Amino acid sequence: MSVKEFTAFVAILMSIVAISIDALLPAFSFIASDLNVSDPNKIQLVISALFLGLAMGQLVCGPLSDAFGRKPVLYVALAIYFIGTAVCYFSNSIEMLLAGRWIQGLGVAGPNIAAVSLVRDSYKGREMAKIMSLVMMVFIMVPTLAPALGQLILLFADWRSIFILYAVYGTIILTWVYYRLDESLPKDKRIPFKANRLAAGFREVLSNRSTTSLMVCMGLVFGCLIGYINSCQQIIQVQFGAGKMFSVYFGMLALLLGVSSLFNSRFVERLGMHFIASRALLVIAGSSLSFLVIQQFFDVRLWMFLLYAATLFGSFGLIFGNLNAMAMEPMGHLAGIASAVIGSTSSLMSITIGTIIGQLYDGTVAPITTGALLIAAAAWALLQYANRQKDMATATV
Repeated sequence: MSVKEFTAFVAILMSIVAISIDALLPAFSFIASDLNVSDPNKIQLVISALFLGLAMGQLVCGPLSDAFGRKPVLYVALAIYFIGTAVCYFSNSIEMLLAGRWIQGLGVAGPNIAAVSLVRDSYKGREMAKIMSLVMMVFIMVPTLAPALGQLILLFADWRSIFILYAVYGTIILTWVYYRLDESLPKDKRIPFKANRLAAGFREVLSNRSTTSLMVCMGLVFGCLIGYINSCQQIIQVQFGAGKMFSVYFGMLALLLGVSSLFNSRFVERLGMHFIASRALLVIAGSSLSFLVIQQFFDVRLWMFLLYAATLFGSFGLIFGNLNAMAMEPMGHLAGIASAVIGSTSSLMSITIGTIIGQLYDGTVAPITTGALLIAAAAWALLQYANRQKDMATATV
């Protein structure tokens, strides 16, 4: 593949997670009504269930991709995704829907692992961060459009038809993998699927203090994003009465994340990953503190919340690609296992944090704002620690 096609392909691989979440958001009220879900916060679990499957699936897909290559794992993972999609389509209870979403999560783990591993197989250092930022820029077009696609489907069909969209999307990826993707992991660089070697790989990843700190940092920040995703439909569509404009507002915020990712790709080689990510975390902390103070004296309006959310999304675009690249940088010799450990652990953290923030929704924006403030402060401290550990390791060498 050319660099442009490779970037687009990796972005599409990563975006299967985003479209599996965002296209379903406008349907929350319809799902709750159809499946007789009385607690409006409970419907948020369709997001958490997918992320739980993703976290568990990454632990398996990573080592398997190091042992057998990227393409075979993609084939199996996509097959699992199709099964989960079918279970969701035929669901007649919230429990069955959650089971299907969990299976979908297992399936999207393969493309998610492959996307990161393919980039790490081909690039390193700041060049890898630049590619990841370009991937994020293309990738973000999916969450920009996905809620609108979901809303469009709801105009002509019921919420189950959104899962037909997922099946079509998975088929496009499968076709692209079959006809265009070359295996990026040579046989002589593969790690046999043996328990002792896998355990050694896990120990090596977890023993690197810089990588481990960045992994926790990723979990915290992504947990903030999941908390927003869990609550945004209730906040924007219900609390502020935006109705069908929810898809437009969600898409605009996602587009802002893409713009900030483009900015990062242009300047990361000049300014450095740590410099940009640490400043973005300070922006999140400062804006969250300010917004909390505002809430004590004024009634929050939609435009005020959107302005605050825009600050969050603009900062996220400067953080995710850099944190992932910094965490993966020392792990080139075992990219699959490293990607699995980092992705799975940070995902489990983010699911827990994001679910707590979402379930604390009480008809106000205070839970999201407070969560973002605490998370940004902790993540900033961890990022400084990780940078010091990296400098110490470099000095020792």
